[in-house]
Amino acid sequence: MRAVLHSERARLTALYGSLLVLAGGGLIALINILLRGGLYTRISGAVTTAVPGTAFERAAVEGQPLKAVPAQRLPPGAATPTREQLQTWAATRNLSIAVESATLHELLVVSLIALAVFAVPSIWLAWWMAGRVLRPVGVITETARRLSGENLHERIGLKAPPGELKRLADTFDGMLDRMESLVGAQRRFAANAAHELRTPLAVQRAAAEIGLAGDPPPEKVARIRSKLIGVAESGEHLVESLLLLAVSEEGLETTTAVDLVALTEAELAETEAAAAGSAGGAGPSVVRGLEPVSVVGDRALLGHLVRNLLANAVRHNRPGGRISVKTSADGVLTVSNTGPVIDPADVPRLLEPFRRRAERQHTAGEGAGLGLSIVASIARAHGAKLVVRANRGPGGGLTVRVRLPVTPAPHRTASPQES
Repeated sequence: MRAVLHSERARLTALYGSLLVLAGGGLIALINILLRGGLYTRISGAVTTAVPGTAFERAAVEGQPLKAVPAQRLPPGAATPTREQLQTWAATRNLSIAVESATLHELLVVSLIALAVFAVPSIWLAWWMAGRVLRPVGVITETARRLSGENLHERIGLKAPPGELKRLADTFDGMLDRMESLVGAQRRFAANAAHELRTPLAVQRAAAEIGLAGDPPPEKVARIRSKLIGVAESGEHLVESLLLLAVSEEGLETTTAVDLVALTEAELAETEAAAAGSAGGAGPSVVRGLEPVSVVGDRALLGHLVRNLLANAVRHNRPGGRISVKTSADGVLTVSNTGPVIDPADVPRLLEPFRRRAERQHTAGEGAGLGLSIVASIARAHGAKLVVRANRGPGGGLTVRVRLPVTPAPHRTASPQES
């Protein structure tokens, strides 16, 4: 019972009921004030009299008929009223006062009774109206209390006309959509991370148990050793990528001005050297269009962003393909590459961790599927706008555009020679 009395519905009921009762009381007070000011004048003007008090009383006792005439004012300039006129005025005044008092008293009693009767349905109506108004809030509360990781698919779906509560319910449904998406992404991330980390461990164990069983010759030991080192490097790269993804999700602690062109040139040099070494000097051609620009951010994270974009462009390119790298004065970094034709509907999925265009083949240099997800995470940490689209035509591939915040231009004061 105490919970009901302290509920929002009880508070709204008290508010609505009090307002209705106060409005009724104010109406009664206004009616009485208006009547009290003009009722006496109206009654005294309507009261009729025939003779002075003594004659009036005598006629009333004897049952004689009275010649009633309306009470009138003395004409201007008239003589002093007679005693009989004064008695007539006094009788009229006493009668008017008595009628006024009785009328106001009866009106007040009837009004108070009507107000008391009116208060009961008013409070009930206020309770019902408060329940109707708060029903969507109750639905939202029950839905929120019932939600867990297993039923995030439930929605309120409030059927109501447009209004504040309708917008609240729709906002809550939108929040549930985002939560369901995030929880699903976290579950996929955990499952994919476990799978990716388990694979090199299984390969290492198989190589150690099978390849080194018995008394293998030195050549086989060397091959197994090389295999184990390669698997260990792959696992180390995966762990470093996961750590980088976690660090970028935490946001930026400090920011500095970063020369985006110099950073891109340095990463391009390393990427071209690595691609030429792995492809025997036949890596994809690089087209540069670098305009000078300085952006605000973390230099190390921005280096990882550019490195992952270039590595992704090289890894998913085709023989004799092309990579285009551009920067613009408004802080836009664009990396485009040729490669397999990608369905535009699959592009958002590529930004999730461990998501690849095709199933993993467990080949050398395949990667862990974290490149674009790291790029997206670093872009979010910098407040940058990331746009990824699939290239049309036979060339295929992707175009990634990152708009980074530009360093504000310093205010320069004019020298005495310039002024």
